Amino acid sequence: MAKKVAILAVNPVNGFGLFRYLEAFFENGIAYKVFAVAETTAIKTNSGISLQTDDVVANLKGAESEFDALVFACGNAMPKFSENAGRPEYRDLLTVIKTFGDKGKLIIGHCVGGLLFDIAGIASGRRLALHPFVKDAVKTAIATDEACVVDGNFYTAQSEACLLLLIPEVLKVLKQ
Repeated sequence: MAKKVAILAVNPVNGFGLFRYLEAFFENGIAYKVFAVAETTAIKTNSGISLQTDDVVANLKGAESEFDALVFACGNAMPKFSENAGRPEYRDLLTVIKTFGDKGKLIIGHCVGGLLFDIAGIASGRRLALHPFVKDAVKTAIATDEACVVDGNFYTAQSEACLLLLIPEVLKVLKQ
């Protein structure tokens, strides 16, 4: 039976990456719900397109058991994270990532997703594909130069361009 996915979308989110996940999940009958890492469900893409998500990350906190996998859809994640790390929605982001990781659920992300998995404390010793600009910031995970890496329940890609390599692997496990 197909699994259910929670997708975290920062504000602004990279629409190219987010839409790749959404299209793949929709076309393959994978149930998903998009959670804005924001105070409201109204977010934008990096190119300024307005989007309405299903919910906000605060409402995912405590509801992690309803989902089998977590996707971190990147955007201007690191600049926004460094600007807003103390805000409730960014604390909720790390709490949710940690809870999913601690429960051994599928953890999926691209670009700086692996770095956030490392910051949340769930990626120690895991090989991760990351954007080259953030590789040196990783503390406990193993940052690779690979375009796409699957390490246990962690599925990561270096950038949204590499999602073409990652998504088929993600779909295989989500369809089980």
